[in-house]
Amino acid sequence: MSIQNLADEIGVIPKTIERWITQGKVPYRRHQYATAAALKVDVTTLWEDSRTQESATDLSKAEIVTVYPHRHVVPSSLWREMCERATECIDILVYAGIYLAEDPLFFSTLKEKAESGVRIRVLMGDPECEAVIRRGIDEGHRIMDGKIRNALMNYRTLFTSHPEISFRLHDTVLYNSIYRADDEMLANTHVYGIGAYLAPAFHLRRLPGGGLFDTFANSVQQTWEGARSVTEHDITGV
Repeated sequence: MSIQNLADEIGVIPKTIERWITQGKVPYRRHQYATAAALKVDVTTLWEDSRTQESATDLSKAEIVTVYPHRHVVPSSLWREMCERATECIDILVYAGIYLAEDPLFFSTLKEKAESGVRIRVLMGDPECEAVIRRGIDEGHRIMDGKIRNALMNYRTLFTSHPEISFRLHDTVLYNSIYRADDEMLANTHVYGIGAYLAPAFHLRRLPGGGLFDTFANSVQQTWEGARSVTEHDITGV
């Protein structure tokens, strides 16, 4: 990467970067993290890490792009834009996620990304498991299993036309719904007594060494490893 390109990427003038290289100047911490992210390396590869607990906390805060008080105020285009930017992986961890399963533009994006070689994994709740039943009660209704089957029915065209898009069902207690596209993520918290659409959502962007993004990403991976394949019974209930 050229000095000019890096300067444009992190929002400084080229002479600033030249001083880091030729004079050994140490950048502000925010510029260290931004540079490490742009170069896709850990910050300790570039500069000695003298982080205190406070500065480590600041880095985790820097991974938070935006906080939305409710999921329903997240711009509807953001879900698709994140997926459109993905070149490696898309992961979706939900119970039902019916709002995505009813979005034809989102379907089109998934198909295009699957055809371009992006790994796509969709994790949904087992409609008959205790965690799903409990979550429906917590939200004040008993129809979570029906929501999941409706979403699976909508996804059926993807099952048949794009088998490279992987679907699994999990029986875990979800504390967050997670939507990942490469190094971007939306984490929607689950709050007792209200639907997830009323709960806060965090737009995160991974920074090397940050930790917050990776904590959520590891949760997705662990859930995937314990999940099972979708059956016809899961879709129809028969």
